[in-house]
Amino acid sequence: MIDVIRRKIDRARVPLADGAPGADRGWRLALARATRDAMGLDLEFRRLKVTRASLAELLEIAPDRALVALLDGPQAGLGILMLDPSVTAALIEMQTIGRLSQQAPTLRKPTRIDAAMVAGVIDRALTGLEETLAEEADFVWAGGFRYASFLEDTRPLALLLEEESYRVLLADVALGGGDREGQVILILPANGRGERPELSDIGDEADIPHFANALAAQVLRVDSRLDAVIGRLTLPISQIMGLGPGDLLDLPLAGLDAISLETLEGRQVARARLGQNRGMRALKVLEAEVVRNSAPTSRPVMPAAVPPAVVAPEPGLRAAG
Repeated sequence: MIDVIRRKIDRARVPLADGAPGADRGWRLALARATRDAMGLDLEFRRLKVTRASLAELLEIAPDRALVALLDGPQAGLGILMLDPSVTAALIEMQTIGRLSQQAPTLRKPTRIDAAMVAGVIDRALTGLEETLAEEADFVWAGGFRYASFLEDTRPLALLLEEESYRVLLADVALGGGDREGQVILILPANGRGERPELSDIGDEADIPHFANALAAQVLRVDSRLDAVIGRLTLPISQIMGLGPGDLLDLPLAGLDAISLETLEGRQVARARLGQNRGMRALKVLEAEVVRNSAPTSRPVMPAAVPPAVVAPEPGLRAAG
């Protein structure tokens, strides 16, 4: 019966969109961390769209004068990373002058030197993506890619790439706190060629009760502090600052047979009486079962009385030591 219900629930679940949430979240984190750690450049995703495209469609989505990096993947699979001119210029400026210039970058055709300077950031981002997807299904098609070479334009892609479906992660990004905006396009084969990750095994369902019992036994052995409260009172700050050795404070409602056992949060769990056991002070618990099921209450505060005069302790307190 349980298996039948489980199958019905699985069929009712809405399937996840291609590349989401694994590759979507993973690429956001990986690319932002790569630019930050490699050159101290803040990168923020304004929009990330995950779609599929054919080889013919890929040739039409490349930005004008984009830096095209060829990626090498598992089982001779090839991928593409495209950076539009504003993104490329920002990465180059951070590595050459250490900051983004105030003037807009001059649009130019990227060179092999540009590609060599951003190759390290590309590999760092792809490695981060792979680590993020280590135990997710998207690892099959998004893991294992690294920078391979630079293409001067997109025309060789029709000969280099196979005629198959590709996953496209098209991102609009802001760089340097919004001073620059541009596009980063990651293109990988839709039919994954990587190895399926080994998901962590949580064990057989028959082991769940044993695990719960073992966990409960460990929790019950944890130490818990209880305070034995004889009484409380509030005092003005001026009187507290004037306290000195030998001063006595009157506890109007204190009683040795009405001690409260409380948790750190002030919840009363039992009532007790002060006494002795083998020469040591001890508490005899009273009415514990009645108080244990009561709802948590705030700690009682004794009403402030007129500043007491110095008085001798009562006989009961003196006998208790």
